[in-house]
Amino acid sequence: MAQRIVVDPITRIEGHLRIEAEVDESNVIREAYSSGTMVRGVEIILRGRDPREAWAFAQRTCGVCTTVHSFASIRAVEDALDIRIPKNANLIRNIMIAQQFVHDHVMHFYHLHALDWVDIVDALNADPAETARIASSISNWPHSSPGYFSDVQKKVKGIVDSGQLSIFANAYWGHPAYKLPAEINLLAVAHYLEALDAQADFVKVHTVFGGKNPHPNFVVGGVPFPIDPDSDMALNAQTLSIVGEAIDKMLAFTYQVYLPDLLAIAPYYKDYAALGEGVGNFLSWGEFPEDDIRNPGSYLVPRGAILNRDLSTIHEVDPADFGQVKEFVKHSWYKYSGGEDVGLHPWEGETEFNYTGPQPPYDFLPVEERYSWLKAPRWKEHPMEVGPLARVLMLYATGNARTKELVDKTLGLLDAPVEALFSTLGRTAARAIESAVYVDAMAKWYKDLIANIAAGDHDTFNETRWDPKTWPKHAQGVGITEAPRGALGHWVVIDDQKITNYQQVVPTTWNASPRDHKDQAGAYEMSLVGTPLAVPDQPVEILRTIHSFDPCMACAIHMVDANQQTLGDTMVMPSTIVQMFSKSNIKTAPVLTLGDLKK
Repeated sequence: MAQRIVVDPITRIEGHLRIEAEVDESNVIREAYSSGTMVRGVEIILRGRDPREAWAFAQRTCGVCTTVHSFASIRAVEDALDIRIPKNANLIRNIMIAQQFVHDHVMHFYHLHALDWVDIVDALNADPAETARIASSISNWPHSSPGYFSDVQKKVKGIVDSGQLSIFANAYWGHPAYKLPAEINLLAVAHYLEALDAQADFVKVHTVFGGKNPHPNFVVGGVPFPIDPDSDMALNAQTLSIVGEAIDKMLAFTYQVYLPDLLAIAPYYKDYAALGEGVGNFLSWGEFPEDDIRNPGSYLVPRGAILNRDLSTIHEVDPADFGQVKEFVKHSWYKYSGGEDVGLHPWEGETEFNYTGPQPPYDFLPVEERYSWLKAPRWKEHPMEVGPLARVLMLYATGNARTKELVDKTLGLLDAPVEALFSTLGRTAARAIESAVYVDAMAKWYKDLIANIAAGDHDTFNETRWDPKTWPKHAQGVGITEAPRGALGHWVVIDDQKITNYQQVVPTTWNASPRDHKDQAGAYEMSLVGTPLAVPDQPVEILRTIHSFDPCMACAIHMVDANQQTLGDTMVMPSTIVQMFSKSNIKTAPVLTLGDLKK
């Protein structure tokens, strides 16, 4: 007899994602359901505001993805008002976005995903000398002595003996699905700790170009930091050298720690090269323009779609095409004026909350009806996967030499076919592969920026059309980017100099969407089907696959006001908030209190 298990919340830091899975008598998942369990109103907050300040609100959609949301917002306004940015601004934006990728991917691999594969407690059984031998055999990273790993082991032992696992809490230590030797567990733990410190160096790129991090400063029309080699209050040789040093450290960590660790861990989990495939369709908006965002042909990461795993055909995509991008709400807690089977392009999108779910306490979500605060975005009515795998497939299929080299090397070391890319393991490897591609590109863009400045070009801002008096009465624009988690788009409608509609379609909305009007499952839901569970009430296998997408629910559910304060003029927020459970709580008991949404 089938049983349903519940994982809520499934994310380690940024929660609000619930997974329900139906498991058969053989402990294999046959159906899965993904639910965003909180709601907010960023789109509503932005109505009536000056479009030039929209980025400052939009970037607070998430505390992690601040940079990419800012640029998507700024690009939307620039598109609507036909503003083109200087060459220096484009180079700086490329460097800042690429920095976010590398920073985010390193953080995800070690701090959000590694604990699904690495048994921290088992590292206490490791021989530090053997760990040092393994480390030296795969990389020339300097922190590789027996004494170094012995010291790390002592730190971990102190934490375990204290009974307070701290940052290593909330995992199934000793689970039979963990397969790494103790020495590789110790290696990964050491680099987990080093990655915490490395972030402080990586983030200097944003503090130089944006003044601070998180939530750097930005501006419509370019970048806010002027270039003046003779001023201490602008970009000069000293501040640019800080950026160069940060890029060098990212290069070293990516090639000497991140990639080697991935290739050291992956061979022990080759079964995941055949697990975790999503919908088989992939979407990329493209990113890193060589010159102008309006020229997709110049992008480092191509724009396009892949359907049914067919890498021989890249379909053209257009975020401004009303027939291509639509969001559906048949299984979502929203109401459309045209009915539940209608899909809306974001320029005509509606944000009207419509909670119809059961009142707590309850055991399971009403998955036959509405069960998520996420909408269901579709490209030409196809469910799509977005993110590192989609981008790497796009780069690979279009012949990017560096990507092909890294993919082929990785597949060769794993003795795996190309089809292994469509999996949990492929998705995890893609994140490291694209990090290498982007950090290489950062080094090039940095040199180009230095050369451009040396040639006397100091422009970073275009004042054209900054004055609202020059704007048309009606304008609409779309700002697209590739966030670390995938295709991100912001669509803005401006009337009489104010925002009248604003919609975000974010990566986790694409991947974590519920069923749509055709009852097609989203990428998260499909990726779990067919997954066997070794211990159903400790489903680390579910964590591995869902975490391989790197969920970011803040972006997808868009701020809860626990005091029932009205935001905009459309709703009162929930009277009670989601109950957060420690670790990956597996219960068939009430876990959600979504509250009463009232007009």
